Amino acid sequence: MTSNDTPRDPHPYVGMWVTADGFIRQELLPNGRYDEARGNRRSAYTGSYTVTGSHLDYVDDTGFTATGDVRDGVLFHEHLVLYREARP
Repeated sequence: MTSNDTPRDPHPYVGMWVTADGFIRQELLPNGRYDEARGNRRSAYTGSYTVTGSHLDYVDDTGFTATGDVRDGVLFHEHLVLYREARP
């Protein structure tokens, strides 16, 4: 494997983000997709996202759009406040 074949590291925002009560869980996937669970409802919302600096633009699979911003390690996604889930 040459250095050109080395996969790029995923964006630092990739991973699971959760509300303080754990009800909403939003996983940012390395392929530019997201999967959001709400309570017991898995994949309640799915779609794509792009990152520009600390700003995220979301497009739900139904066409709905939303935005988010990461400030001091916290994801502010519309009216939600999500925290990075600790990795084991």
